This record gives sequence, structure tokens and C-alpha cells, in this order.
Amino acid sequence: MKVIHLILGKANPERMNGVNKVVHALATQQHRAGWNVEVWGITADVTSNYPAREFSTRLFRAQRNPFQLAKELIAALASEFEQAVVHLHGGFVPAYYAAARQLNTLSIPYVVTPHGSYGAQAMRKNGLVKRLYLRLCESYLLRNAAQIHCLGLSEVLGVQQLHSSLRTCLLPYGFELPALETIHPSVEKPEVFRVGFCGRLDENHKGLHCLITGFGEFARQHPSAELWLIGDGPDRARVERWSAEVPAGTVKVLGSRYGEDKLALLRQLNVFAHTSYYEGLPTAVLEAAALGLPCVVTEATNLGSYVRQFACGQVLAEAQPAQLTHSLEQLYQQWCSTSPAHVSQRSREMVAKAFAWPSLLHEYNQMYQQAYYA
Repeated sequence: MKVIHLILGKANPERMNGVNKVVHALATQQHRAGWNVEVWGITADVTSNYPAREFSTRLFRAQRNPFQLAKELIAALASEFEQAVVHLHGGFVPAYYAAARQLNTLSIPYVVTPHGSYGAQAMRKNGLVKRLYLRLCESYLLRNAAQIHCLGLSEVLGVQQLHSSLRTCLLPYGFELPALETIHPSVEKPEVFRVGFCGRLDENHKGLHCLITGFGEFARQHPSAELWLIGDGPDRARVERWSAEVPAGTVKVLGSRYGEDKLALLRQLNVFAHTSYYEGLPTAVLEAAALGLPCVVTEATNLGSYVRQFACGQVLAEAQPAQLTHSLEQLYQQWCSTSPAHVSQRSREMVAKAFAWPSLLHEYNQMYQQAYYA
């Protein structure tokens, strides 16, 4: 059995795109485990302009009509007849509707991971268009999927609200811990208390107004505090305007950073904050926790239960500035009174135990096997 991940893009981890990062990590781990796995990308630019990788990648040109597939992609799918399970990543993608039609004709089973697309907040954005598309196209894709792979409880609930009979599988993805020597923990506590965020600057998705406003109120009591925003996106101008209005503290909008440059910034933080309105499972939080940072997350990140279980941060019921201010104060007091090494250990323990690839790959294999032999 072959597993084919079909995505929009090239699974380039050095892009501000969480889905591509997840697929890159998943395919890498599956390849290392000896799986027959490939990534197929639909993209406007079919040049292989990405870092070297361990798994095989095939690129197919996106068509002017988004409901059409390249002839080469149709032929490639036909060549996998009775050999593969296809894993679609994302929701409300016209090319996936076309792919689902083709896969159904070929009797090739497929799995869909929505990556947060069906959450209540996500569905409200362009809601009328999405409801119409759901009725005409997306419902076909979901009804005929062998499994709808949900990364967190909010996704399960979102899918069930669409239709209670849809087949769901709740399974997070894993994360590989960096070696301890790469973390470079501070021996002494600095005078500045740094809060950080890393991700796409998209207010409707990431709750950035809550983040900046809640931090601003916290900084009134702690003027030396700083908020570092790593990333770029459609709302950068709004983020910069909100940042300039913070009456106390310093907000730095640092733009997109990748690789060691990004990690060097994350290592200087004391707390990582992710105030999203909806998510599948944000890789940025796991990356920060793997570096030993305590995290503030909303329930909508699907990470709240893990953060509570391992006592490695604070969980907001929803993205509200007052809740964030209170949580930052709690973590600041903890930072003042607790050994940084102790807090760091709990964060890394969460990643090591709850998101260990070896055990999760076994469950992924079961999901694909069930789809293949259904």
C-alpha cells in the first residue's frame, strides 16, 4: 500500500503555511519508518525550489479553472489504481472536489484532514459562499471519504455539525523534540519578560487583536515586558497599527523568519502565546513547547487538554484580552518564583509523551489500513 499526500503547495517547511509544514513532517516520519509514501503538490510553479527532503515529491500545475486537474495528475492517479490511499489536506478546495470525483471513479480510497476548515469560526468567514459550496461540492467529498481525519476535538464537533453520519478519526500529528543542547536555556533570568507569537498575521484566524490588547494591559503593570510577533500575512498593517497603540511595553513586529533564524528568536522568549479562534493543531505551539517554553493557548487550538495535563502553561476558554492578561500574569509570577529548568522540562515532556511519532505512526497506519480495506 502506498500513501499519497495531495496538497496545495510543495510541502515546504520554510513557508508560513502550517499545512505544508505538517505534511512535510508527516511524510518524513512515514518515510523513515519504511513506508511507501509520496507527496503530490498542486501549484502554479512546478519548479523544485525547496530544501532537500527524504521523501519523493511530484508537482502538478494548478489549472486556470480551479475545478479542473492537470492531465498529468489525472493520469498519475489512474496509474495508482488498486495500490494507494490518497490523503487530502485542507477544506473547501475546488481541486479536491475534482480529485474526489476522479478517485471515486477509480475506486481509490481517500482520507481528508480539514486542518481546522470546518470549525464554527472558520465557517463564519465567507459563510454564505461556504454554505453554498458545501451543498454543491464539499458534501460529496466528505460523504465519499473513507475517513475524515480530525486533529482535535473541535474538528470532530465541526464535522459532526455538518452531518452526524460522517466517519471521523481523532488523531493528532507528532512532533520531533530537538536535542537538549540546541535549546540554550538561560542560566540567569533576564530583566525583560518576553512573550512571543509565530504564525500568519491573520486576525480572523489567529486572534491577534486579543493578543496585542491583552498583552498591552499586562504591560501596564510590567513596563519592561515585550511582545515579539514573528510572521507575516494579510493583516500586517492592522497588527502594526494595533501595536503602536499599546500604551506600555514594546511590541516588535519581526516579519517572517525561518530555520535557525526563527529558532534563535524563539529561544529568547519566556512565554509563547497562541490566541487562535480556530485551528486543526498549530505546529508553532508544539515547536515552542519543544524548546521548553510555557504556552498560553485558547481551547480552539485543540491543545488545551494537553497543556492542562502536563501543567506547562495556561488555557483560555476563548480569545478574550482580559483572559490573556490574567494568564500572562499567572505565568509571570511562576517565572519569578520557579526554576526555568523545571518549567522547561514540563513543556518538553508534553511533546515527548503526547506527540511521539513512533506511537502515532502506528495509529496512522491503522487509519490507512481501514481506508484501504474498507
